[in-house]
Amino acid sequence: MHVGPGRRPALLISALLGSLALTACGGSGGGSDAGPEAKVAVTPAGGGEAKLGSPISVKASDGRLTAVEVKDDKGQKIEGRLAEDGSSWTSNGKVKPKTTYTVHTTAKGGDKGKGKESSSTATFTTQQAEKVNKLTNTPANGDTVGTGMPVSILFDHAVAKDKRAEVEKAMQVTSEPKVEGAWGWVTDYSGQDRLDWRPKTFWPAGTKVSVKGALGGLESGEGRWFSRDYDFGFTVGADRKAVIDVPGHTLTMYENGKPVGDIKGSAGSPQDPTRGGIHTVRGKNAAETMDSATIGHGNEWMLDSKWVTYLTASGTFLHSAPWNKSIGVENNSHGCFGMTTADAKRAYDFLPIGATVEVKGTSSTKKTDVGNGLEVWQETWEQWQKRTALK
Repeated sequence: MHVGPGRRPALLISALLGSLALTACGGSGGGSDAGPEAKVAVTPAGGGEAKLGSPISVKASDGRLTAVEVKDDKGQKIEGRLAEDGSSWTSNGKVKPKTTYTVHTTAKGGDKGKGKESSSTATFTTQQAEKVNKLTNTPANGDTVGTGMPVSILFDHAVAKDKRAEVEKAMQVTSEPKVEGAWGWVTDYSGQDRLDWRPKTFWPAGTKVSVKGALGGLESGEGRWFSRDYDFGFTVGADRKAVIDVPGHTLTMYENGKPVGDIKGSAGSPQDPTRGGIHTVRGKNAAETMDSATIGHGNEWMLDSKWVTYLTASGTFLHSAPWNKSIGVENNSHGCFGMTTADAKRAYDFLPIGATVEVKGTSSTKKTDVGNGLEVWQETWEQWQKRTALK
């Protein structure tokens, strides 16, 4: 069959295209053999031309469904809801590309479902999506992170604005203990679309977090589809934070809300002040070459540094600065907080990825964009809630 241009991919169905009429393949002794036999049909939503992105629907006429079991070709059970009157069953999610589904049903005939019992099986296969969207999740599965870590979902390709609400609804965060939070759409520093979930306040230490994304079978726009679901989890570790007092040239480390040590350093100069507000540690590197070109200063310097703790994506770091002879006396960096090598290692070892570093007393008036790292704490809770696509 020739498919003209612009047509969407269709489900390849082993029986009938559109709906599958299921005939009895056996009976059981649950009811009377007298009376009519139920007629059962499986229909991908949309009728005659089945499309990717449709749920699986099972309907009974001249009787009632008593049981429906649907599995994919990996043996995974597809959850769904059976109507109270037994007239229909609908899957919770939508069909995924290039997947074979097997539908087993049991039904009883008659208006009140007291007629003949019959069971039936149907199988269909969906077509491969021409274009796929994938994601990268932060934290990674099994990570232990700081109390300020958001859940961050970075998409390979853009998510159309009219698809964002459905994608957001498919993503669920649960935790023990239960923590209030919300999803928000962000433009990453790379320019890619991102969906972040942040708690209203910082996570309690020891929280267990589970993230599930029932994305398989959803379209993200421009003809791209998510081909699978996502499931990962992480643990929130010790309550460790840091506060930088810019005028005092000091970084104070806090554990469980109590100060546990001070470190002297040099923050940004008046010409390049350190960005203010609450930053989230987004990564760390034991050794790195500081290149002035990466922060818009041309070829002014190329310096080797150790124990680098990343804050913003644009280049706000905590790091060793053995070349600086004014540490603890003068703020003369280009926006970072420089320390002795030994003190930089103290900060590096103390702060896990996901910990927060608050910068106070800076002269910087720049508002750090949320996508410039994991900067979800640059906004109030009220501001953050406006980022949702759900109305």
